[in-house]
Amino acid sequence: MTNDEQELFEELLDDEEFAPGLNRGALLQRGAAAGAAMWGVSTLFGPGTAFASTQARSLTPTFYQWIYGLYPEIPSAINKDYGKRHKLDAKIAPVQGFGIDRFVAEAKKKKSTWDVYVGMTPFVEMASLIESGAIEPWDKYISKSVVNDLIPSIRQEATYQGHMWSFPFLLDIIIQAWNGEIVKKAGLDPNAAPKTWDEFIANAKKVVSSKAAPFGAVFDSHGWRSLAPITYTFNPNVYTPDGLFDFTNPATVNALEVMKRMMEVAPNNILEEGKVDAGVNTTPDEEAFAGRQAAYYIKYQNAPTRFAGTWPDPTVLHIAGMPKQPGGAGATVFWNTGAALFKYGQNKQAAADYMKFLTYDQRIWKQALSKHVKGQSGQLAPYKSTWAKWEKSPPEWMADWAFTVRAQLGKSKAIKTNIWGLNQFVLGKPGWETYLKGDEKDPKKALAKARDLVMAEVKKHKK
Repeated sequence: MTNDEQELFEELLDDEEFAPGLNRGALLQRGAAAGAAMWGVSTLFGPGTAFASTQARSLTPTFYQWIYGLYPEIPSAINKDYGKRHKLDAKIAPVQGFGIDRFVAEAKKKKSTWDVYVGMTPFVEMASLIESGAIEPWDKYISKSVVNDLIPSIRQEATYQGHMWSFPFLLDIIIQAWNGEIVKKAGLDPNAAPKTWDEFIANAKKVVSSKAAPFGAVFDSHGWRSLAPITYTFNPNVYTPDGLFDFTNPATVNALEVMKRMMEVAPNNILEEGKVDAGVNTTPDEEAFAGRQAAYYIKYQNAPTRFAGTWPDPTVLHIAGMPKQPGGAGATVFWNTGAALFKYGQNKQAAADYMKFLTYDQRIWKQALSKHVKGQSGQLAPYKSTWAKWEKSPPEWMADWAFTVRAQLGKSKAIKTNIWGLNQFVLGKPGWETYLKGDEKDPKKALAKARDLVMAEVKKHKK
């Protein structure tokens, strides 16, 4: 018996639900009679015991709730189809606001209720899950054909310290979008994307002054959705040697100044947290754009595609790459929300097979990108072969903007993966927002405050 098996056996012996009606002494006597080999432990107990059920556990993926919400085909049809080839018991993940506490707590006990978590974004929680020992790489389980089919930048994002920790799935890219009906009402060309931030803000101001809509532009105030991607349009190389976002970089200062100018044409509540999911969703920008109260929008593409579905005519939605100032890099941020493989889960090869089945399923992408779906989920496929096929022969159902967003991936870079990937923006937000709120007049000082807030926590972590 290996050390891991011994620890599992000892833990099960002390579990009152393990074999009802048998005490520890009786279990050990049975174990001795069976030779105490782990392969024979299941013979000690009847089919109704907890051990027997864990040995025969179905493949158990757990999904971040929003994925089921955007892709109802997964629980209603795709999982049922996969269930014909392997027993499947899909769950909703016990996470909110990207929290991973439950996963980490189980890993400390060297167990996992689930086999795979569908909902991990590399820069958000991947490094923390690795550090906690909750997950393991996909290297031994994912096929070479799948790895080689991944778009290179997506594959690179999923790889950390030489191993592939995320099975890529849903691609998002920060873009600009606008309501063509409102823009036209303001006397502007509804088909023309603002090329620079100056033009973007001038157009937004004209929307307000013409009373075409109450607000000219909106953005999501969370730093990874606004400050970072706007910074990338000036320069994406804004990281310290430790891999932290450089809040005091000149490009970051430029981005914060852009956000300040956007505040003049945005709702008063634009900096407030969202109403659900620990504040990260149902944000003020989403409500304003869905309600046709704002013309221009900066966010990942799946936001405007979904909220335009609430409009009388969703076809007035337009999407383009991010604006940039002269001399700027013109880059933006992308991320891919994929799947993590639990170290103490079961059915690991089946988990890889399931993720391949799921991510290649055309029903997913038809829901995401179809011009016939009102309120498309908007996210993009991660595979080269899928896009090569679509580009050679575009499906009748595919929305034109899908290729526009796909083209932006070539100008996109991921936020660097480390344990502070998401938290640095949460920690720094009170600092940079002093400038947006007018409490601090100097953007450099506000961003220095943001840096200091982050570094204070980093130092605590190192102690």
